[in-house]
Amino acid sequence: MKMPQSATESPPDSVQQPAQQAFGRDFDPISPLEVHRQIASFLDKPDPVILDIGCYDGSDTLRFLRLFPKAEAYCFEPDPRAIARFKKNIDPSLEKVTLFEIAISDRNGRIDFHPSNGDGEAKGWALSGSIRRPKNHLSEYAWVRFDQPISVETRRLDDWYSNAKLDKIDLIWMDVQGAEADVIAGASETLNKTRFIYTEYSDKELYEGQLSLRAILNLLPSFELVAQYPREVEGDVLLRNTKL
Repeated sequence: MKMPQSATESPPDSVQQPAQQAFGRDFDPISPLEVHRQIASFLDKPDPVILDIGCYDGSDTLRFLRLFPKAEAYCFEPDPRAIARFKKNIDPSLEKVTLFEIAISDRNGRIDFHPSNGDGEAKGWALSGSIRRPKNHLSEYAWVRFDQPISVETRRLDDWYSNAKLDKIDLIWMDVQGAEADVIAGASETLNKTRFIYTEYSDKELYEGQLSLRAILNLLPSFELVAQYPREVEGDVLLRNTKL
């Protein structure tokens, strides 16, 4: 689950207490902006190629663009509500930002996406949707509910990458809500050309079949753990490709 990135994205008053517990503010060692700055120091180049998979409203992309005005950003998002927010936040004149209104998984075609929502003042909560069905998320974040699945387009990252004709990817920023294994399964060639991966994880199987951090690392033997950002229920890790 993404952490709220502005006052307008924070949960409403009716869910402030559970939201604060859910986001584990006492467990997050540094702010989102500091995370981006730390990653920027690892990338160490003025014009990185960045893939933002599960880009939501573009907040993370915007932070990277402020740090790297010459960056190329390729963004992926299947949720129609998040897509609308992305288009509102990202200046369409930014030639080096491209949005793909699709999910990334282990197949090409269509796939069920489970959009998140909330009741009452939490209505419109679109930060927890996934191509994986919710499991322990329903109890760990009881104030979040999930609407009926919608069909969205999905692609394997390897097929997208072969058409994109990129030489190398500097960073994959991945926030796919439990579908990490699906992305990795369709991205073996792409990951071989990727320097860093930043991904969310949870060892509590918030979504059906969600991999633990150890299982994710086992799927990525050429990557080493560079930094870990734990929270109460989940966390994030930065991984570096030791072969690049």
